[in-house]
Amino acid sequence: MGKIKSHKASSKRFSLTGTGKVKINHTNRRHKLGKKSTKRKRDLRQRGYLSDCFTKTVKSLIPKD
Repeated sequence: MGKIKSHKASSKRFSLTGTGKVKINHTNRRHKLGKKSTKRKRDLRQRGYLSDCFTKTVKSLIPKD
C-alpha cells in the first residue's frame, strides 16, 4: 500500500487552521499596485478563509499538511 501524497501546488497555496478552516492568501498583490488604493492593498495583506463549499475539496488535496 503506497503513501497518500499531497497535491504540492495546493499545499503551497492553502494551509489548515487548528479548527479545520482553510487559510488562503489574497490575489491581486503582485503587480499594477499603483492603480490600487492603499485601503485595498492593506485589506489584501490580511489572510482570508476559504468558503465552506470548497473546503472539502482542498482538504482532500492536502490530507497531511
